[in-house]
Amino acid sequence: MSDYVTSTRDGEIAIVTIDNPPVNALSHHLREPLFKALEAARDDASVEGIVLACAGRTFVSGADITEFGSPKALAEPNLPQLCALLESLPKPAVAAIHGTALGGGLELALSCHYRVADKGAKVGLPEVKLGLVPGSGGTVRLPRLTGPEAALKMIVSGNPIGASQALAAGVVDAVAESDLLAEAVAFAKAKVKEGGPHVAVRNRDEKLAAARADLAGFDAVAKELTKKARGLEAPLACVQSVRNAITLPFDEALKKEREFFINLVAGDQSRAQRHLFFAEREAAKVPGVGKETKPRSIAKVGVIGAGTMGGGIAMSFVNGGVPVTMLEMSDEALDRGLATIEKNYSISVSRGSLKEEEKQARMARFSRTTDYADLADCDLIIEAVFEEMSVKKDVFGKIDAIAKPGAILATNTSYLDVNEIAASTKRPQDVVGLHFFSPANVMKLLEIVRGEKTADDVLVTALALGRKIGKVPVVVGVCHGFVGNRMLGARGDDLEALLLEGATPEQVDKVFTDFGFPMGPFAMWDLAGLDIGWRNRKALGKTAVIADAVCEMGRYGQKTSKGMYLYEAGSRTPKPDPEIARLIEAKAEELGIQRRAISDQEIIERTLYPMINEGTLILEEGIAARASDIDIVWANGYGFPIGKGGPMFWADLEGLPKIVERLEHWHEKTGKTVFKPSALIRSSAADQQKLASRTAA
Repeated sequence: MSDYVTSTRDGEIAIVTIDNPPVNALSHHLREPLFKALEAARDDASVEGIVLACAGRTFVSGADITEFGSPKALAEPNLPQLCALLESLPKPAVAAIHGTALGGGLELALSCHYRVADKGAKVGLPEVKLGLVPGSGGTVRLPRLTGPEAALKMIVSGNPIGASQALAAGVVDAVAESDLLAEAVAFAKAKVKEGGPHVAVRNRDEKLAAARADLAGFDAVAKELTKKARGLEAPLACVQSVRNAITLPFDEALKKEREFFINLVAGDQSRAQRHLFFAEREAAKVPGVGKETKPRSIAKVGVIGAGTMGGGIAMSFVNGGVPVTMLEMSDEALDRGLATIEKNYSISVSRGSLKEEEKQARMARFSRTTDYADLADCDLIIEAVFEEMSVKKDVFGKIDAIAKPGAILATNTSYLDVNEIAASTKRPQDVVGLHFFSPANVMKLLEIVRGEKTADDVLVTALALGRKIGKVPVVVGVCHGFVGNRMLGARGDDLEALLLEGATPEQVDKVFTDFGFPMGPFAMWDLAGLDIGWRNRKALGKTAVIADAVCEMGRYGQKTSKGMYLYEAGSRTPKPDPEIARLIEAKAEELGIQRRAISDQEIIERTLYPMINEGTLILEEGIAARASDIDIVWANGYGFPIGKGGPMFWADLEGLPKIVERLEHWHEKTGKTVFKPSALIRSSAADQQKLASRTAA
């Protein structure tokens, strides 16, 4: 039929094969010949059944996201029309699924009468992760196969399931053990021989009956699944769309699903989430490093430090299948660290997210030592020791002495100069920063800090390894705090001034949670431990009016049940504390500050605007290669709401001229350099350029 779709025969079965590399996305140039091929098979009297298959490494992995928002996405034949054609075929249609059938790919398969999956296949509807609902029948057809509650879990989470789970749930009808195409053709021939009826998914209502009789169970599942939606529109639209599948006739529910999709795809939240999707792809590319650069082999990792951070880092590697040797100064410290790791895995087992045998397999990947010589066979050694340059240099001296040639030496520092650390070794080309975020076994972000002499293949290795262990890696340059913590410092520079001038911790934190952050800065202080910042300030000869006074009162945060807030026994819920309110008022009086009412908008202007400004300075200095890299850092490591696309994307939504004007206002009022607009943000505002698409100067 075309380069993208071919039709062949196996007896009475027509095999329609899609070939649109690399992932068989449903681009318009594919949809047109596919529609014609299906019509031809329908109209050919000698064809008694149809198998829909894909060439290459996967079934249809979804829609062509680059077409979203463009005329091509709606150009006929569109995906809903393809699905309707498949569904109306008078002869059995079988989807042969290998690799992944995601989004529009699964919707295409759901429109077939039957589905046969390779045993390694995965299926899912991940549209919610792009701020969308499935737009071609996914929310209306899937509940008819799995039941509405099971469908809702798949759709609201956006997470794919494997072939065996899909079979158990009713998504697929058979799992092929060897030759997928041969077994799919045999399945189609068997269905032809049976003679039908071949009931379209749209006409299968039996699994909706219980929910139609009583929606209470469905509504309870929906409430649980959306309790962490935090202002995101798509999860709520997914719930309503699946609910419509229960309460409305098929065609009416299908129409409403499409309306949801069209409204969401044009909205800011979906644009933001699609920006992050493409930004993550871009982050895998390092300027100046070509595809010819190959990663080094990493078969074994050494982790120095078995505390909270070291243990979490070690778990990350082990979870990705990489054996780890953990080093500590004493057996007692190793005992504590490994006991914590085992406890964490046991919690996962109790929750059902990890099988006991997998827990045992992971624990078996750990080795332990108190002797640096035992790290000599490691391909990568990473330290997670105290954040002090002299301590880091001492550790790197010991690593340098024992590590084999070609081993990568990594530091988990959050702030310190990676170039200075590298210079303390005889192999600076092998040194890189691998900045994990706490808890390291949970948090997705991995800042890969590129030193002046870091070799290209070290960067490529770090990126590949980061992806292997389930992280979102971003390459950044060397400066104090790199990208994330440097911007965090700018965001927090005026926090104490806001309190002294009239805001309260709970007001500031509510502005942040209303914005979409999981918690506000003062609750975060308490969670992290106020004493950590206090110690760092003392070491640097710095002071903080309120935070120091709070620490001097013995209030270190959640661990002491008192910090910026009160915490009742066994609770992590912050409660406003009159003692803190009195302390703030007293400090303001001491400093001669007249307190006043402070608006929520002012809090945004004095925290988020300087953070964005700092991001533009980071771009100017080349610390980040792209503005979108900054968005990836903040969305994956600092809780910036994904529905706002990261700070640089959100700045464009907020309006750069407005941000520049308010920064100038606060700079004039306070004299603080954190408010002084950068040349880049000024020029972007003046030239009406999008900040999110900017690259390093």
